[in-house]
Amino acid sequence: MPALTIEHVGGIAVVTIDLPGEPVNKVTAALRAEFAAVFQQIAGDATVRGVVLATGKADTWLAGADIDEFLTLQSAADAQALSRSGQALLARLESLTVPVVAAIHGACLGGGLETALACHYRIASDHPKTVLALPEVQLGLIPGAGGTQRLPRLIGLQRALDLVLTSRNVRGKRALQMGLVDELVHPAILRSVAIERANSLAGGARERRSPKGRGAAALLLEDNPIGRSVVFRKARQGVMEKTSGHYPAPLAAIEAVQAGYDRGAEAGYREESHHFGELAVSDVARELTFLFFATTALKKDPGAPSPAPDPVIVETLGVVGAGFMGAGIASIAVQQGTAVRLKDTDTKRVARGLAAVSDVLRERLKKKQLTRLQFDDALILAGGTTDYSGFGKAELVIEAVFEDLSLKHRIIREVEPLLHEGAVLASNTSTLPIGRIAEVAQRPNRVLGMHFFSPVHRMPLLEVIVTPATDADATVTAVAYGKTLGKTVIVVNDAPGFYTTRTLSAYMNEAGRLLDEGASIEAVDRALLAFGFPVGPITLLDEVGIDVGGKVGETLFGAFGARMSPSESLRRVVESGRTGRKGSLGFYRYDAEGTKGDVDPSVYELLPHGAQRREIEGDEITQRCVLAMVNEAARCLEEGVLRSPRDGDVGAVFGIGFPPFRGGPFRYVDALGVEQVVDELEQLNGRFPGRFEPADLLVDHARARARFYPPRGKGP
Repeated sequence: MPALTIEHVGGIAVVTIDLPGEPVNKVTAALRAEFAAVFQQIAGDATVRGVVLATGKADTWLAGADIDEFLTLQSAADAQALSRSGQALLARLESLTVPVVAAIHGACLGGGLETALACHYRIASDHPKTVLALPEVQLGLIPGAGGTQRLPRLIGLQRALDLVLTSRNVRGKRALQMGLVDELVHPAILRSVAIERANSLAGGARERRSPKGRGAAALLLEDNPIGRSVVFRKARQGVMEKTSGHYPAPLAAIEAVQAGYDRGAEAGYREESHHFGELAVSDVARELTFLFFATTALKKDPGAPSPAPDPVIVETLGVVGAGFMGAGIASIAVQQGTAVRLKDTDTKRVARGLAAVSDVLRERLKKKQLTRLQFDDALILAGGTTDYSGFGKAELVIEAVFEDLSLKHRIIREVEPLLHEGAVLASNTSTLPIGRIAEVAQRPNRVLGMHFFSPVHRMPLLEVIVTPATDADATVTAVAYGKTLGKTVIVVNDAPGFYTTRTLSAYMNEAGRLLDEGASIEAVDRALLAFGFPVGPITLLDEVGIDVGGKVGETLFGAFGARMSPSESLRRVVESGRTGRKGSLGFYRYDAEGTKGDVDPSVYELLPHGAQRREIEGDEITQRCVLAMVNEAARCLEEGVLRSPRDGDVGAVFGIGFPPFRGGPFRYVDALGVEQVVDELEQLNGRFPGRFEPADLLVDHARARARFYPPRGKGP
């Protein structure tokens, strides 16, 4: 079946895009061939006065390139040729002598938006599903079908750079304001208005091309070479501040845009295709593409072996504990239409929790991510209580109290008798084994872990922890609800620290031992930032709370012994009472608003060797911290805590900040070569006996010269 159908309405050819057998429209090789044939047909048909490009899908206009196609590219030349062919196809669209109107409903992304930009007029539906974006840099790429050239000329240089460099989603109203679309209409009249506009344009009506709302300052900067040079310089500076140069795509996008301004459109197109070709086969794009496929696969993974039972729909959620985590969970739940009962021991705590929910919603309202009606509807779904009233209706209850086993046992004894037999009881714990928590449950088969990350409304990962006793339907219900909340969900088997906390602790412990040996706090953080982590390990410890880190360290030391023994430095700082950012004093100093300042010099008085710090090479700091994490990740896979290397890589990137451009711990091992990783671990273990003994799984892979993933060109 063809993906494109043509219906003639008067003199207007309404071309409907509906890729057969696919949930969304995407730019495949076959679709490009059909477009070429349709353009030729239209060009040769004197009865056609105009064209409307519409969609046959419910919530997608055209959602960009078929990412699978990128896996077949063998060289930069192949990728460059793909870009040039896309540019040529859209040039044919743009050069049609009849007006082409894009009737945009649903996702208009990547190559889809580039297609819309080549049309002569754009109308978008005023619908929540209608969103426009150029997300290529998230895959380590740049727009390759003319987007870097057409977008700046349509909406202005600064706005275009913002969209390209951030992959920012633009919804209908904002798209109209910035001139990205020419009209915004109700979905019910989108087709008829598009046909009417095509007729008007064919009759000689002028196209509206100037972006709305560009101020005098923007015009002054963008409309002369000196001003543009300032814009480009600032853009490069901003990219380097955010990426430290680890991601080449944003810088390449700037070069392509600038080439079009400095040397003309054709030079810009050549620069775009050149950079697209180089980036498409780069290691960074390879790893980011892997993460795209991995997260896409997880969206389809029910969390239990096939045939998995159907999940229960969660309409009412009970949350025990109205503190930072409990309120955070409630704040994202109400946004998905879930009624929430938020319980704590007294009205003051409940009130603070509800205020925190309101703050999260208000932040989204301020950023125009929610309408006022959506804000009001969400807020009314959050109810507070000092008893368990309303919990009997809950399909899912999450306790989010302190990491204290006796407290969690008390909560289970109190709440479980009130729940119906099919309800799922989850613990938001980061370290305590779920099997231990479930010991006091009457129905341990309904108990599991749901480990959210802080802050809940910003962190994308949810770690669902199951025991051998956990029912499959309880697992799939927790996983499905996590996806409803917008989380990327991995399922792990029960063990102390599960996966993310355990691997992060190995990394943090080694950072602490480097302090024991005399490394400076700044040097440790600087080395891991250079590797690609979003924050250094000592800064992270201040962020999560030094007291929390100390508690986690005790739990994992009790479970795994000397390999997980906390550093002397951390032990002393915990005992000093410093708590980090939340207490305005940790390894670093913080002002009244919680903004981090310099290292607090007085903290060195608590550490071994005092203020006398010694130079430890950045490469050694990185090697020790990263390989400690990698080795522990391999142990988790070896012991069956992890279901797959994929889950381990996604969990590390989305949960604990492993650099995305490196793909995750297992992708990192494959990139270095497992033989080299084992050799480096053995050398470190010789220097620090017992700390770096290679996981058996790594040793076995080294002997067999095996990989965790197929080599390049044989799958992501």
